[in-house]
Amino acid sequence: MNRHVRTVATLLPIISLTLLLAGCPKRPAMSVATAPPPVPPPAAAPPTPPAPAPAPAPAPVAPPTVAPAPAPTPPPPAPPKEYRVNAALKQIFFAFDKADIRPNDAQTLAASAAYLKANPNLLVLIEGHCDERGTAEYNLALGERRAKAAMNNLVSSGIEASRITTISYGKERPGCTEKNEACWSKNRNDTFLTKEK
Repeated sequence: MNRHVRTVATLLPIISLTLLLAGCPKRPAMSVATAPPPVPPPAAAPPTPPAPAPAPAPAPVAPPTVAPAPAPTPPPPAPPKEYRVNAALKQIFFAFDKADIRPNDAQTLAASAAYLKANPNLLVLIEGHCDERGTAEYNLALGERRAKAAMNNLVSSGIEASRITTISYGKERPGCTEKNEACWSKNRNDTFLTKEK
């Protein structure tokens, strides 16, 4: 029995060692693969509807309007038709680039003032004019100064300012078109028109 115990005692460590070394073999870790979701079968194409009836022809469309190009600057307005040249009121003239009333022209304005005092039913329009030299803008301003100078002279002679209107035509309405001083001097003037109240 002793022998039997010894055999068991000898075998027991060997069996234990064998079991320990052999053990259960480890299984490799397996990843769980997920299957892709099932793809639904392609839907059947809906039946093609019958072709629609042709649409009625659209109403004619008016062509687009194109904005016209801006018009050139119009000339100064014409005097009202009621105003007329009055032979009793003579033109006065100016030196180049000046709006001063010269002595001879002051006498002409004095005669005009006397006529207007004798005819209180008349309104006066004074047109200022220039020769062709200088820009249109400059000459419009110069013509206005000339008309105002004549107006101020008449007012200082006793004519009511409410009876007088001024307008400048600058170089837009020359009386003479030659290119010389004799012609230009005729264009540097104030012209007087009248109408009844």
